[in-house]
Amino acid sequence: MKLIKTKIPDLLILKSKVFKDKRGFLKETFRKDVLNKNFPFDVMSFSKKNVLRGLHFQSSYSQAKLITVTHGKIFDVAVDLRKNSKTFGKYFSIILSEKNSKSLFVPAGFAHGFCTLENQTYVIYSCTKYRNAKSEMAIH
Repeated sequence: MKLIKTKIPDLLILKSKVFKDKRGFLKETFRKDVLNKNFPFDVMSFSKKNVLRGLHFQSSYSQAKLITVTHGKIFDVAVDLRKNSKTFGKYFSIILSEKNSKSLFVPAGFAHGFCTLENQTYVIYSCTKYRNAKSEMAIH
């Protein structure tokens, strides 16, 4: 697994190695020795093509997230909402798919969303904190 920095500090891409054979494939989606985070909470979403999800964030109890596509493809976006950050208001976008084996680590303090580019797209969100419904917000 390879860790790739982006132009926004703490926003990282993880590139997994894929091990293929005649039965299919195996790939690691997370390694604590590469990204030293704890993820006590996972969520999976399913979406049809052209579904827009986000931009969501937590006003309090902010979560960091590791976004991984297990089937399909998304156009993924993260916006820096950290008020003291030099990149406040800047965004980063990337295509994540089962084929490119990339995941995106979105630090706490970011808004996150995506648009599905293929039918039957499954996305796993590994989160550093549990969901807090009272602090959920969205950018319209």
